[in-house]
Amino acid sequence: MSGINAPDRTEAFILADGEKKIEEEIDTRTPNTVIFTFNKEDHTLGNLLRAKLLQNSHVMFSAYQVPHPLFAQFKLRVQTDGQITPKEAVIASSKDIINELNALDKNFKKEYDLRKMVGNDGQNGV
Repeated sequence: MSGINAPDRTEAFILADGEKKIEEEIDTRTPNTVIFTFNKEDHTLGNLLRAKLLQNSHVMFSAYQVPHPLFAQFKLRVQTDGQITPKEAVIASSKDIINELNALDKNFKKEYDLRKMVGNDGQNGV
């Protein structure tokens, strides 16, 4: 059942015509700083990227904000030391996250298959 004011559920993750997934805006107030706007994303990716960026030795500052809780969008501000660009830092961090998630997926499937082989379906609390 659809409410009168309820937005279409696909609006939360499908880009509209002409809408970009990521928009880039150079912050002229601070050197080596870019504000990236991620459309159709939320805290999940924002916090993950922020944390991974802060592990990069060339990143001096990284934070994100969600301008409005009803819209799937966040702004990520990244400042680097000038050795690499903020865009390069975001790309490197994104690749690191993908590699970590692939490793997690592989280990999870391996553990699941091992438990299935020994007959432990997880119902006895282990």
